Amino acid sequence: MTAPDMTEMQIRRYARHIVLAEIGGVGQSKLIAARVLVLGAGGLGAPLLQYLAAAGIGTLGVVDDDTVDLSNLQRQVIHRTSDIGAAKAASARRALSDINPEVTVHAHEERLTEANAGRLVAGYDLVADGSDNFATRYLLNDTCFRLRKPLVAAAILRFDGQISTYKAWQGPAHPCLRCIFPVAPSEEAVPSCAQAGVLGSLAGTLGALQATEVVKEILGVGRSLSGRLLTYDALDGSFEELAIEKRPGCPTCGQA
Repeated sequence: MTAPDMTEMQIRRYARHIVLAEIGGVGQSKLIAARVLVLGAGGLGAPLLQYLAAAGIGTLGVVDDDTVDLSNLQRQVIHRTSDIGAAKAASARRALSDINPEVTVHAHEERLTEANAGRLVAGYDLVADGSDNFATRYLLNDTCFRLRKPLVAAAILRFDGQISTYKAWQGPAHPCLRCIFPVAPSEEAVPSCAQAGVLGSLAGTLGALQATEVVKEILGVGRSLSGRLLTYDALDGSFEELAIEKRPGCPTCGQA
């Protein structure tokens, strides 16, 4: 049943969502009212933001202090050649406005730090992490736990990707990132994409998966990835699911 507060244009734009029993007009109205913060407008953030805007997420925040480089365009499909040198957050806002002008996009042209993390995260309902280093991932994990914000996080390298959802404040069945990685791996064990390379389309695969999990969390439908780590091997063409448990001594969520 279509929610009464949707316009005729919205009903037409989101018609394929509305006919889904799990979404409907009421669910689409929830998406329109939702506020999602995306960390990074790069490889993961680009496809993630595209699908969230197309889905009608009413307010999107984009945190990125980097500028568009020619080497980004192999996978960061939200940016154009003419955007080289522009701020990624601003470039993302332009692209998302083209996809769906009804979406409000806040371009946060800053790096996530201990000083601003709480302020940035507090203004949103849910956070999606597309960052590329463990220091930022830990900071976002800890901030989302403290503020009780669901966190959908993914990572990619070479031909491999992984994704999970973290809601550790909800109890013993819900671990956080530090439960899986209590100590950050060395640079030798986990080099950067610039050092080791990454398949461009892999970013699209994991970014699209993130968008799906974000929508599921907003709507409260399906099975959450909280407590599970989903990995993807592009060369093998296979997915693997790993059960993850809360670590009793976890400095972030061990007492939750």
